[in-house]
Amino acid sequence: MDTTTRPHRRRRWPLIAVNAGLAAVIGITALVPAQPGGNRARGEYAIVGGEFLGGGGENAVYILDATNQDLIAVRWDRTRGALQGIGYRDLTVDAQERPGR
Repeated sequence: MDTTTRPHRRRRWPLIAVNAGLAAVIGITALVPAQPGGNRARGEYAIVGGEFLGGGGENAVYILDATNQDLIAVRWDRTRGALQGIGYRDLTVDAQERPGR
């Protein structure tokens, strides 16, 4: 077996795990019934990766639900081997705030 391909395979597993975790989050979000007292529309999602402030150069994945105006940020926790939530924003509330604050 060629040993030059081994390091690449090791680097793929965290990426595969993150993608599987994101797919699970989106799947669960789509299947969870609407919250009591509200009719939550089925979401349309966009996922973007990038660094986050205060992360010391770590990367995050931002998940935008354009239909419901929600934004969730998660990162991969290597010690636990799981996604960890960083933050949540309700973009509807943010849009109603006074500018310049």
